[in-house]
Amino acid sequence: MRFLTLLFAFVISASGHAKGLEISFATEDGVTVYGEVYKVADTPMTAPVILLFHQGGGDTRGEYSPLVSRLLDEGYNLLAIDQRRGGDRFGGVNRTLAGVGDTEYTYCDVYPDLEGALQFAREYGFSGKTAVWGSSYSAALVFKLGVDHPEKIDAVLAFSAASGEPMNGCEPEPYSEQITQPVLALRPIRELEVPYVPGQMEIFQEHGHQTYVADPGVHGSSMLNETRVGSSTEAAWTVVLEFLQANLTVRE
Repeated sequence: MRFLTLLFAFVISASGHAKGLEISFATEDGVTVYGEVYKVADTPMTAPVILLFHQGGGDTRGEYSPLVSRLLDEGYNLLAIDQRRGGDRFGGVNRTLAGVGDTEYTYCDVYPDLEGALQFAREYGFSGKTAVWGSSYSAALVFKLGVDHPEKIDAVLAFSAASGEPMNGCEPEPYSEQITQPVLALRPIRELEVPYVPGQMEIFQEHGHQTYVADPGVHGSSMLNETRVGSSTEAAWTVVLEFLQANLTVRE
C-alpha cells in the first residue's frame, strides 16, 4: 500500500487513560501527517470509527486525549491526527507541523490532511460506519469533507465551526446546504456573542441540521472536557452520544 505507513510503537495519551497505535500517512500533496489509531478491544473492523480533527493552534493528543477513553467505552474506534496547521496550545507537540518546516498553510490548505485521514481509515481496514468530528477551523472543513465524500461518511460533528475571512474559500455555510449526512453543530453559549455565530446557527437549522448550545462551555471540542469547562459537561456529552448512537451502529 503506497498510501499507508505504520509506526509500530504504542503511545500513551496525555490523560494516561488510553493507548493508541502511532501512525503516519502521506497526503496527496506530499505532507506527512502523524496521528494515532485507537481500537476498541475485541471488536471487528466493521465497528464504527470516528475521525477526530483538532482546532487551530493545537494538536490531537492535547485536545482529544481527555475524551478518548469515553468514546472508546462507548464502542467507537478512533483515528486522530495532527494537522499541518496547529501548535502547542494544549501543551502538546504537533508532529505534522514540526515536519513542514517554515512552510505556512492557511486553514483551507489543511483540507488534504482530512481527506488523507479518511482514505487512511479505509486502507487501515476500518469498514464500518464513519463519523468525522471537527473543532473550530476543522469543524468548518468537515462540512466540505461530508459533501465531497457522501459514500464514506455517515455523520458529521462540528464544534465551534469557524467562518469569515480566515476560512475564505472553505466556509461551512455553503456546504451546509449541500451536505446530506446528519450534522450536529455545537457552540458554547458565550460564542453566541460573536457577530457571525447566531446567523450561522440559523443557517444550520434552516438546512435541517441539529444544533446545540453548551452552557457553560468553551471553544471547540474542549466543551466536553470538564477540566477546561470548570464544571460538569454531562449535558453536552449526552447530546453528542445520542447523536452518535442514532447515526452509527454501536456494538452491543
